[in-house]
Amino acid sequence: MSHRAVAPWVRTRLRTAPGAAVALGVLVLVTAFLAAAYPRAVDRYQDAGLRHALGTAPSEQRAVQVTLDPSSVPDGRLVRTPEKLRGTLQEIVRTLPAPLTADLADSAYGVRAHQPLVGQDKWLPRLSLEPAELALSTRSDLARHSRLVEGRAAVHPPSGAGAGAGDDFTADGPEVALEGVVTRATARDLRIKVGAVLHLAQKSGGGNTAVRVTGIVEPLRPASMYWDVRPSLHTPVVKAADMSGETDFWSAEVLLPLEAGPDLPAGRTEPAPFWDLAPRTDALTAPDAGPLTSAVASLESGPAQSLLRERARVTTVLTTDLETLVARHLASRATIDPVVAVAGYGIGTVAGVVLLMMGALASARRHGELALLRARGGSVRGMAGRLCAELAVVAVPAAAVGWLAAWLLLPGARTTASVLAAAAVAATAVAGLPVRAAVAHLRPRTHGERADLVRAKPSRRRTVVELTFVALMAGAIAALSRRGTGSGADGLVSAAPVLVAVIASFVLVRLYPLPLRLAARPAARRRGAVGFLAAARSGRAPATATLPLLALLIALSTAAFGGSVLAGVSDSRDRAATVTVGADAMLRRNVGSFDAGTVAEVRRTAGVRDVSPVGVDYRLSLQDRQPDVTLVAVDPDSYAKLSRHTGIGEFDPGALAPRGRVFPVLASPKTAARLAGKKDLALRSVVLGSFTTRLGGTLSATPVMDEREFLVIDKAALPGFRPSTLMITGSGLDKKALRALAGRDAVVALRTEARAELSDPPLQRGAEQVYTAAIAAGAGFAVLAVLLSLLQSSPERGALLARLRTMGLTRRQSRRLLVFESLPQALLAACGGALVGWTAIALLSPSIDLATLALATHTHWVGTAAAPLRTDGWSLLVPAVAVVGIATGVAALQAWWSTRRTTTTELRAGDAR
Repeated sequence: MSHRAVAPWVRTRLRTAPGAAVALGVLVLVTAFLAAAYPRAVDRYQDAGLRHALGTAPSEQRAVQVTLDPSSVPDGRLVRTPEKLRGTLQEIVRTLPAPLTADLADSAYGVRAHQPLVGQDKWLPRLSLEPAELALSTRSDLARHSRLVEGRAAVHPPSGAGAGAGDDFTADGPEVALEGVVTRATARDLRIKVGAVLHLAQKSGGGNTAVRVTGIVEPLRPASMYWDVRPSLHTPVVKAADMSGETDFWSAEVLLPLEAGPDLPAGRTEPAPFWDLAPRTDALTAPDAGPLTSAVASLESGPAQSLLRERARVTTVLTTDLETLVARHLASRATIDPVVAVAGYGIGTVAGVVLLMMGALASARRHGELALLRARGGSVRGMAGRLCAELAVVAVPAAAVGWLAAWLLLPGARTTASVLAAAAVAATAVAGLPVRAAVAHLRPRTHGERADLVRAKPSRRRTVVELTFVALMAGAIAALSRRGTGSGADGLVSAAPVLVAVIASFVLVRLYPLPLRLAARPAARRRGAVGFLAAARSGRAPATATLPLLALLIALSTAAFGGSVLAGVSDSRDRAATVTVGADAMLRRNVGSFDAGTVAEVRRTAGVRDVSPVGVDYRLSLQDRQPDVTLVAVDPDSYAKLSRHTGIGEFDPGALAPRGRVFPVLASPKTAARLAGKKDLALRSVVLGSFTTRLGGTLSATPVMDEREFLVIDKAALPGFRPSTLMITGSGLDKKALRALAGRDAVVALRTEARAELSDPPLQRGAEQVYTAAIAAGAGFAVLAVLLSLLQSSPERGALLARLRTMGLTRRQSRRLLVFESLPQALLAACGGALVGWTAIALLSPSIDLATLALATHTHWVGTAAAPLRTDGWSLLVPAVAVVGIATGVAALQAWWSTRRTTTTELRAGDAR
């Protein structure tokens, strides 16, 4: 007949050791929170990165533009009616494959001509001999997206005939058949007034068209996709007929009523209906990147296009750059994700090791209790089951609370990965102690056996397991090194620091007692006992020393790698900002130059240490029928200081010293090749004057220039020298004061602003935050590993000090003994961690381009700021010194506390310690 136990196991154990239960619960809660937060944080910044990449791209790139092929229908006029356009829009929206959806509030449809018309009115302004272009188009929902500021809305057919304000410049023009409106910016730049009649003609010849401007509207949101899908919709743009720069002309649009679509003038081709769809990006997530690309491909030339043609009964052509934007985002992610995964692998492994160390500590603390249970007939299975139940009561709720905290603090991310991570933490915490206890008590052992490597030699089975691990991981590292990390990022690349740390921990645990035992021999001949005892005890490494050392090695290598990455990213961004601006600040006038008084006032501005005036001519001919180069006239002394300060194109100012009337130049490599072999060359700068020169040297770059071909010359060679650019060196510069001195039309750029701009994209910012948090968590777990390691050996150390105290060891000697004993292990971990970190960086540096990581959304700067991953000395040194300081500090604290306690409890008869 069964009966209920008087004292249930779980309740009894929790009441007996509440402190240990609380400590385990806190550790599991924190670990589960970090484990669940990591994938959620990665999801959040990847989601934000995709939305930012699509949401901030130019509207013409991310818009889905659908146009109708007029030849697909017998009568194109029927397709251009508002009802037909609206119906086709509904069919297009219904056909869009998920996750591509349209934001109808910013979408538009209408009709526009393929070719713009040329303005024939003499009163229209011109930038050159080329007349202005005016495109005619209809656009839906114009009243909802604009505000009428002058005149009235256009109607169709026109409400009346008659000439307008502009007809004074025409004679016998065509009858006004259309009415339209223009935006305020178009009216301002092209001098169009309400009531003016625009007389337009086809470029290729044909009939003329007259359009009366009945009103001027102002866009409510000019940056919205409705207006910005074509910038000329709201603001005239400048176009060029060729590359000479002398054929620029205005290009703008006149907006007609939607009902005027069937009556738009036709040239060589019929006016085409269009549907400009604004894709919704606010709900996209990182996993949607691939399906979004597939959806666009299906619409362009796939099943979705066939379905659309079947539903709309017309042939449509879809154009968009969404797939290019997504591909660019995925390329940035492909660079960032392996680096972040290094932190994930590292912190995950360290956390798992610490949980196992917690189980080892509990197993050592309860060794006598469990041995007694086995001696009284308890089974290993039953004992392990009771321990699992005891730990599950604490660990499972703690892991659930940790996951819930991560879910609340990091909303809007996917749940599966975080749940699995928290569950893995709970499983590790629950299984650590039972498995270790089952292995330890599987066979009875003699009471009081020593646990160090002097007596507890590793078994052959353990040796084989360790050698197998080392062989597998060494093979993985060798394959990674032979394959090269540049061929693709995978888990093997990100796990490289962990693999190196595992190998190092196995090797170091086996090897490091040997030199300490050798060091104990000369120490034994000295009079003091402290050195010999410390070396002898440190040389007897415990058989369980692999876990603490592994945790420290992985934590230190992750911190060293992460610190090097973050330092490299910062250096790369500093370099990019410096290359972009060329100095701490730059003032440039595109038209005109700075006089001597302005230069003197800039020198007196607060924060300015030096000013280098520079004259620039962007179109200097070398008289060799090749492209023009840029002439840079400088003050040699100040410009040489600037080059040394920025590290860009450093040179000796003496290289520009004149040789009679011939002034040497420093040229970019390609320009130097063009000048090679030529002696004295007479050149003429339209901006700066004539001079005679010869090649004096080569510069790969120069502060005032970007990647263009250039010549640097002493300003004394140019009688017409006038500085158009001021390169400023200083700190704490006042941009408002500099702008006031430079003038309204001048360009004022500060290096600090360019540097701040590089930290904005959420993909980069989120990855840096995750990596920084992982490094901090790894440091915390490393400290906890040190504390657990010392706490596990604390009872044995206390008993040793008590016995030595009875033999005459003083308090000072006792404290020194504990500190010296812990110092070799701490130094081993510190040196091993630095070595592992250096090895991991050397192994992964070929696959990681920090410039791409730092400037993922600024691809035009990547080439000028290439920064391969290099070892950062501080990132290796600071964590290593911190580990040594923590270990010795904890040992000193333990020694101080132990020497203040009485030795009575430490010298109980029969105590095996």
